[in-house]
Amino acid sequence: MKILLPIDRSDTSRRVLDMVARRSVWLPEGTLVLLHVVDVDRLAYRMIPDFQVEMVAQKAKEVGRQLLSEQANLLRQAGLEVETRLESGAPRAVIPRLANEENFNLIVLGRRSTGEIRDVLFGTVTNHALHRVRCPVLLY
Repeated sequence: MKILLPIDRSDTSRRVLDMVARRSVWLPEGTLVLLHVVDVDRLAYRMIPDFQVEMVAQKAKEVGRQLLSEQANLLRQAGLEVETRLESGAPRAVIPRLANEENFNLIVLGRRSTGEIRDVLFGTVTNHALHRVRCPVLLY
């Protein structure tokens, strides 16, 4: 079994990781793949000058690698088999693409809503994944 677990620095992501580490959720035996996506679209949206975008992207990747390492260590201490993966792009596109192309058996996602009109107009990352993957999705 290959289980995809996208993470970020949100409270929702921390709660999901905590539940997985404490095994208070049922997960089938297999390899957990922790995924962090550096959202390059968001960097451009914040109007960072072009000459600084690459520097900011590199720093964001460094922070992402650190997050993956910390969280993978916690899950390994809990006895889970963990791999890490760092990708760049829009999370709403990257997560479904990886899940489908690499034939994951399950995705574990935290569900959060900002309550903003943006969620209604554009949807959330979770909503995009739910409607674009071929494997089951476990939501928290």
